[in-house]
Amino acid sequence: MTALPNSHIKSALVAGAGSIGRRHLSNLKKLGLNKLAACDPHPERLEYVASEFQVECFPTIEEGLENFQPDIVLVCTPPVHHVAQALQALRAGAHVFVEKPLSDRLDGVEALRDEAARRGAVVQVGYNLRFHPAIQKLKELVDASAVGKILWAHVEAGSYLPDWRPWQDYRKSYTARRELGGGILLDGSHEIDYVTWLFGAPRELVCMAGRVSQLEVNVEDCATILLHFPDGKRVDVHLDFIQRSYSRYCALIGPEGKVQWDLLSNSVQILRPEVETEIIKFDWEINDAYVAELAHFLECVRTGAQSRFTLEEAILTLRVALAARASAEEKKWVFLA
Repeated sequence: MTALPNSHIKSALVAGAGSIGRRHLSNLKKLGLNKLAACDPHPERLEYVASEFQVECFPTIEEGLENFQPDIVLVCTPPVHHVAQALQALRAGAHVFVEKPLSDRLDGVEALRDEAARRGAVVQVGYNLRFHPAIQKLKELVDASAVGKILWAHVEAGSYLPDWRPWQDYRKSYTARRELGGGILLDGSHEIDYVTWLFGAPRELVCMAGRVSQLEVNVEDCATILLHFPDGKRVDVHLDFIQRSYSRYCALIGPEGKVQWDLLSNSVQILRPEVETEIIKFDWEINDAYVAELAHFLECVRTGAQSRFTLEEAILTLRVALAARASAEEKKWVFLA
């Protein structure tokens, strides 16, 4: 089916006026879209974005959809609301950008996928690391077998939850609350997403996860997942929000060498025996990937092209994250295929 007839994007509604909603409002303006609105049940958030971004404001997404009639909707609410609000936006005739994770459960995701296909609508999920030039370089090197077929990989992302949004009591954030779709396995699923982008769907996994810190949360704050792929590849992914210093990197090991990425050094290194290490540096700032993902989404809406990163891929990432949580809770291997 062809895309919805929105070749000219005139308006955008951002559902959720928290930190990520504000970032997207700012970036939409940078990309030249100025007819903007926001909806949020918290009056103080709406007051802030109205002043900061000069946008129309609504207390509910229903009022925003009815009164503003946006061409695109960005769903930036807690994950527990994502699928229902994305469906509302689709049925109102909009294309939809959904912040990660797609949801906190699998219920409804196939209905969302089918509704988007039926309407010919663009639905993209906000896994912005796929737009980081270093991660794109990793994909290029893996596909080219730069160090041979990858046999094993280690992936890590760690930071400290109270530092994520220092203006907010971390205990009130969705990340800290199971009932809102929080936990490091879901909110930290960027790493799961780029691993499945690099290597495809794992066959089975086992996970050790739980609350190990003194942070006042009711979710897992630390998780280590062991993934086994159909071709025999093993990948371990460590995620936490308890490290007081920021850590984000990976190492991909093949029979002919190793590829390393480190976000803090903004570099990819290719290490081979008896060969000088190749170092590729990137001139990149954290917001660049957020701008790039929105630019790609807007381009797909304007041209009718399918997003390079499909809803089916986001569903796979969610399946892996939820399987990891089930594995940790049930203390067993989980088979995905």
